[in-house]
Amino acid sequence: MSENFLIRPMTPRDNAAVATIIRAVMPEFGADGPGFAIHDAEVDVMYEAYAQPRCSYFVIERDGVVIGGGGVAPLQNAEPDVCELRKMYFLPTARGIGAGTAMMQRCLDAARAHGFKRCYLETLTGMNAAQALYQRSGFTALCAPMGGTGHFSCDRFFIRDL
Repeated sequence: MSENFLIRPMTPRDNAAVATIIRAVMPEFGADGPGFAIHDAEVDVMYEAYAQPRCSYFVIERDGVVIGGGGVAPLQNAEPDVCELRKMYFLPTARGIGAGTAMMQRCLDAARAHGFKRCYLETLTGMNAAQALYQRSGFTALCAPMGGTGHFSCDRFFIRDL
């Protein structure tokens, strides 16, 4: 992994870049129809959305350019000790350089710091590299979704203890 990148907390000036990444990456995996995060109101205002209590969102930057992001927030309509790994997407230039593993660690550390005991995530069949990362990171598959994310088109669900 000779590539250099920086993971840092998102700032307001990152909103447009993060929205562009989400809107570019999700259709790549067929995740652009109803029931996917691409349609969430927060996509254009991610900094403000994650400036809430017990929320964190980070970006990956290389050569001054934001190339990915990921965050954690309380899982809606779930027990208060469960967070959700949310909107972790990487442009192709951020893939295969260790950024996913580093971002995962940063998000799980933030979840622990926010007092969560479990981390949940939803994904999609076909996002194989992402699912391999989740399993390497200690997540196990669930048979059904938890909480109420509104992402009814996701068909793979994972959880891990923190």
